[in-house]
Amino acid sequence: MGEGEHLAAQALADRFRVSRAPVTAALKALAAAGVVEARANRGFFVRRAPDGAVEAGQGDDPLYSAIVEARLSADLPDRASENEMMRRFDVTRVRLQRVLAQIAEEGWVERLPGHGWLFLATLHSAEAYEQAYRFRATIETEALLQPGYRFVPAEMEALRAGQRRLLEGGIASLPRVGLYAINAGLHETIVAWSGNRFFLDAIRRVNRLRRLIEFRANADRARLDQQCREHLALLDLIERGDMLLAADFLRRHIGQALDAKVGLVE
Repeated sequence: MGEGEHLAAQALADRFRVSRAPVTAALKALAAAGVVEARANRGFFVRRAPDGAVEAGQGDDPLYSAIVEARLSADLPDRASENEMMRRFDVTRVRLQRVLAQIAEEGWVERLPGHGWLFLATLHSAEAYEQAYRFRATIETEALLQPGYRFVPAEMEALRAGQRRLLEGGIASLPRVGLYAINAGLHETIVAWSGNRFFLDAIRRVNRLRRLIEFRANADRARLDQQCREHLALLDLIERGDMLLAADFLRRHIGQALDAKVGLVE
């Protein structure tokens, strides 16, 4: 594939005989790692490796991190011009636009007419973060208990492969935004198997709202190894059809994650 070539999610899903969900999650992780480029309302494209490109795993994009922290600290207003952000973060317009395009693809900023941008509402406080987790526990466990719940085998294997890749080194090498995309994608896919689009819409919305605050909460990666192993155990329960046990396991998994993270976001 050449520089600038479009990576169509549906075409890739058809090629590998999976749904769009795991493909989109993988593309978002690749965009976060700088391998592909996410363009707002256009999709994903092959990115040229710049001269002296860093190896995968060097860390989070410093500009992306700075924007996240500025928003979480309420130091960056909801509306900001590119010129203002260029001065604030001391970057070129091209560099800024590239990161803003990624953020737009993630769903927490929108372009305004001219050179302005509108940052959308996200979770900022520990209290809101805790409420979001309790909401997730309610919706996600109920999704597992729906009478029409059916997992998709190809998606199941894709989710397992993603968690194994994290355990085999991805936890240390991927930027935090990539880790979030993979794990949020897993939870969204599990909810999607319920067949209830309202459940899925609700989880997607809360995942968008908590994206920034999770960036801070996941600064400590020590628990991610255990989190991945719990994800694999949950998938095993779903595959066996032990839905009551799976729902109880998922409720405890979300609760333990909240207990481990809530102190990190205050």
